[in-house]
Amino acid sequence: MITPIQSKMARAAVDWGIRDLARAAKVGIATVTRFENGQGVPNPATLAAIRTALESAGVIFIEQNGEGPGVRLRKGASD
Repeated sequence: MITPIQSKMARAAVDWGIRDLARAAKVGIATVTRFENGQGVPNPATLAAIRTALESAGVIFIEQNGEGPGVRLRKGASD
């Protein structure tokens, strides 16, 4: 599972706005906005679509390991 802050960080890493993510994930803009604002967790299929869209753009999600969740870009993703 990804967190709202990971979604925001991932969008920043790939220079996407909310509309870009919604389009890539094939979900509503309001869905992404509510999720990132902490106003509920989307259903598992929607959350998976958001994660997959960001991963396809080159994002790697870093799970919590005691230091908190994070993101990084796959090598060559920003080229």
